[in-house]
Amino acid sequence: MTEQNWAAAAPAGTLDLLRAAAEVDGRAEVVDLPKEFRRGEHTGVVRPDGLLVGHAHLNTDGDSFGRQVAEVTVHPAHRRQGLGTELVERVLAHAAQGVRFWSHGDHPAAAAIGAKLGLRRVRELLVMARDLDEELPEPVWPEGVRVRTFVPGQDEAAVVAVNKRAFDWHPEQGALTVADLEETERAGWFDPGGFFLAVDPDDELLGFHWTKVHPDGTGEVYVVGVDPSAQGGGLGKALTLVGIRHLRAVGRPRVILYVESDNHPAVAVYRRLGFTRSAADVQWGAAPTSSS
Repeated sequence: MTEQNWAAAAPAGTLDLLRAAAEVDGRAEVVDLPKEFRRGEHTGVVRPDGLLVGHAHLNTDGDSFGRQVAEVTVHPAHRRQGLGTELVERVLAHAAQGVRFWSHGDHPAAAAIGAKLGLRRVRELLVMARDLDEELPEPVWPEGVRVRTFVPGQDEAAVVAVNKRAFDWHPEQGALTVADLEETERAGWFDPGGFFLAVDPDDELLGFHWTKVHPDGTGEVYVVGVDPSAQGGGLGKALTLVGIRHLRAVGRPRVILYVESDNHPAVAVYRRLGFTRSAADVQWGAAPTSSS
């Protein structure tokens, strides 16, 4: 096996490796390289015949709080040979102190490596789901609020501003920029008709529900954001419902969402709307401190 030096570009065969791992691990189909893989640093392990059997990506920009984040993938045919541990150790030696590692699907091999290297679970992102085979209640809007759909070229700045205030605590979501949103609008899945804005009588944005449809037809509550000034009056629940009802109306059989496990109010709302836990993505890192 040949170890590759850290480099800015993903090594040849990265997409094939991600697809092979996703298929065996029961994850969603990988259509393209993750957006974050376009920057940061990469390293890998290559077989003599040129097959990439192990890969590590380090997001050197870090999350919203400056913590670097890594992902390690090992080809299913080459697991249980120490490659995962080797790659994690390589990341730890190269990255800034406090780096975190994603374990998508809370993979047991990641838990074993984490325990071996003295890492701890520092974050849990729940995947919740429900079928859409039953009628859903009508959303109840606070007085004076109306809902309309997103208008490309008009609403980007307002959405980003509300998003920033709503998610100033979040490791990723709060960093959304207008340029990020405009780039996503060019993605094949983007549908402004599934992007709902709650506005006041002056058309000032109070909150939004951005839905997504995956290649397999599954709908997603992609982002629900409510301005802090409008929280506490049921707007989040109403926005969630209008998006879910839309996904059902366009024929989506099932809907998923991602939510931080310690965001207890949001988890409670989703449970009341019929969502149950189906999986979890976990971050591993050094023992958390008061600042992490």
